[in-house]
Amino acid sequence: MELFDSIKSLCEGAKRASRELSQLSGAKRNELLIAIAKSISEGADEIIEANKIDLENAKANGISDAMLDRLMLNKARIEGISSAILKIADLADPIGAGEIFTRPNGLEIHKMRVPLGVVAMIYEARPNVTPDAASLCLKSGNAVVLRGGKEAISSNKCIVSIIRKTLKECGVDENAVSLVENTTRESANALMNMRGLIDVLIPRGGKGLIRSVVENARVPVIETGAGNCHLYVDESASIDMAIKLAINAKCSRPSVCNAIETILVHKSVAEEFLTRFAEASAPYSLDIRGCADTVSIIKGASLATEADYETEYDDYIVSIKVVCDLDSAIEHINKYTTGHSEAIVTENARSADKFTSSIDSCALYVNTSTRFTDGGEFGFGAEIGISTQKLHVRGPMGLDALTTSKYIIKGDGQIR
Repeated sequence: MELFDSIKSLCEGAKRASRELSQLSGAKRNELLIAIAKSISEGADEIIEANKIDLENAKANGISDAMLDRLMLNKARIEGISSAILKIADLADPIGAGEIFTRPNGLEIHKMRVPLGVVAMIYEARPNVTPDAASLCLKSGNAVVLRGGKEAISSNKCIVSIIRKTLKECGVDENAVSLVENTTRESANALMNMRGLIDVLIPRGGKGLIRSVVENARVPVIETGAGNCHLYVDESASIDMAIKLAINAKCSRPSVCNAIETILVHKSVAEEFLTRFAEASAPYSLDIRGCADTVSIIKGASLATEADYETEYDDYIVSIKVVCDLDSAIEHINKYTTGHSEAIVTENARSADKFTSSIDSCALYVNTSTRFTDGGEFGFGAEIGISTQKLHVRGPMGLDALTTSKYIIKGDGQIR
């Protein structure tokens, strides 16, 4: 009960702060973000020292190199975080926008965008999620309660401490941004039960975490999906392009959710593509697991299992399958997709159209890398997650996803 009461108190503070935030002007919220960006930049050395503790603990626990990269902060990445916050400040204010229409009886109805209120997040590993989420919530007038994973707890505590100090210096309730410092399963369960205090809960992480939140939360949830993403190389594909896109989508940063996990290849181009892909991926020491045709072409590839095609590796591992046609590729993707991002490489417009109309993922790519499924790349400044559900938002979630609407009705004495 002590932990539950502690988190309840945190959420109550956030609820009070959310009411204050909802009254701030867009200009004031932008001032907060500019101040936070400056504080994070100036606090880079402090953040890096805290991050070193997380990295040392992660290494001791046998975390993979790909996940260590996901966890690591350096001067360049911190400057990137600061720049991203400034970009969010430059975005149009989502609050107050809307429409006005008049009914035949003279009622003037204003539909306007308003903050959700208190947003809670349960997420894993990546400490850059902390400032991104805090900034997006502040920009959209929401308070946020953050509960990161144990892997990044030192980094998260340092970043949130800097943000809260800056809020206080700017005359705003520091409880607008809070961190649950307990990283046990019990703290996550407590957040899931803060009905009446949390307006929406967003899980970000692996399939197990997301499923647990969706199945057990008593507060509204926006489901963000694991990224079992696919790339299909069509019979008409430019092999040069296909190699470039496959290497980028798999190897540029394999630990992120928009990296591909499976490559599907039309049988007519399999020999050329797979031979060249094996050569191009050699510097990354990629673990290649494939069908019998793949194993016969790529020396050192191992035979893939059913589980391989279901897995989001987040590592330098890829599954490959040679397929007889586009329909087979679509069938495979629809069987194994998590609804995140899928790509086709093709010079055939009909194939591209069939691919994009037959697969129901939130982001479908034609002749480009899945690595663009990202709030920043979509022009949203940053993202609080990538929704693979259909209500109330889908895909990278920027500022608009953190708002709802309310109606203000003005009249001159009308009755019904």
